[in-house]
Amino acid sequence: MAKVESSSENMMHDSEEPVKTRILLAACGSVAAMKFESLCRSFSEWAEVRAVATKSSLHFLDKASLPRDVTLYTDDDEWSSWKKIGDRVLHIELRKWADIMVIAPLSANTLAKIAGGLCDNLLTCIVRAWDYSKPLYVAPAMNTFMWNNPLTKRHLEAISELGITLIPSITKRLACGDYGNGAMAEPSVIFTTVRLAYKPSPANGSG
Repeated sequence: MAKVESSSENMMHDSEEPVKTRILLAACGSVAAMKFESLCRSFSEWAEVRAVATKSSLHFLDKASLPRDVTLYTDDDEWSSWKKIGDRVLHIELRKWADIMVIAPLSANTLAKIAGGLCDNLLTCIVRAWDYSKPLYVAPAMNTFMWNNPLTKRHLEAISELGITLIPSITKRLACGDYGNGAMAEPSVIFTTVRLAYKPSPANGSG
């Protein structure tokens, strides 16, 4: 069962030296979120992992199936962890903690939010506050007609300008029964893409 804690209970102090690369994985509301467990397990073999789930993604992912050492944060944690001025703000603390962020699956809705600068939940607040000197990857997942919509191309161009790296979707039979492009890349491909591309800074001691 995934361990769920508040930020005040689980944030590392800046003075502590990380022993592993810190990966923040995030899931949006897509059927592909059913593969989030596999993604968490793959990254946990290499890195320290924390996870963020949007409200709609919880319809598809099984929190209890996540690795026990992966802390899962939801929108409720964002609001419950802050009581007064001076308390830590969860989306800022997670942004500081992570060496890399990976959003997989990235839904059409959250893609549009990021492209437009909206930040109305924990995940999009982290992205809005992100330090783009650190890698941020997205693996979209959506119906083929949504993928082919002209707005999707425009939104992908917008997030590319921010410095966000796209892990391309693939063509297959989708959960809705349609066949075409828009399926999320396989977890093994996502993991390999991030792992091979990451060059840790000597300053953070990650590896």
